[in-house]
Amino acid sequence: MLVRLSTYSGEYLAPTLFKHFFWKNYARETKVLFSTGNILKKKNEDLMPKNPAAEFNSASQQSGNGFIYDKKPFKMICETSKEYYWCLCGRSKRQPLCDGTHKNPQMNIKLKPVKFTVTESKEYWLCNCKQTSNRPFCDGTHKREDVQAAVK
Repeated sequence: MLVRLSTYSGEYLAPTLFKHFFWKNYARETKVLFSTGNILKKKNEDLMPKNPAAEFNSASQQSGNGFIYDKKPFKMICETSKEYYWCLCGRSKRQPLCDGTHKNPQMNIKLKPVKFTVTESKEYWLCNCKQTSNRPFCDGTHKREDVQAAVK
C-alpha cells in the first residue's frame, strides 16, 4: 500500500520520507488515523482532555511552573465523580497528586495545587514535569531538551 501524506503547504511526501516527517513534525500538530488508503486528520487539541473545573479554580491560571519532578507523565485512572488536586509545586511525596507539602512555611512555596475533574472515567496521562500548558494533563512538554536535561 502506498501512503502519501499531504503537508500543510500542499506538497506530497515520498513514502521513504513519511516516517521521518511524521515523527519529527506532523505528530505534534495532528493525529493521523489510517484506514484503507484514506488519511483522516484531527487536531491534537481536540484529543487533549480538558479540565472542567479550570474556569472555577484560579489555581490552574497561576503563572510559573513548579519543580520538574520527572521527565515522564504518569498514567492514572480518574473517575467522573471525584475531585483531584494535582501538585504544581513538584515537591509532593504522592506525585502527581498533592499531599500538602506546599503549605510548609519553611519551604516558601507560592504555587498551589490545581483542582481538576474529568468528564469520563478512564485512564489519563498526568504531567509529572510540571511544565505543561494543559494543566494537569500531559501535553508532551516533557520531551523538550531543557526538561530532559533537568532530571538525570
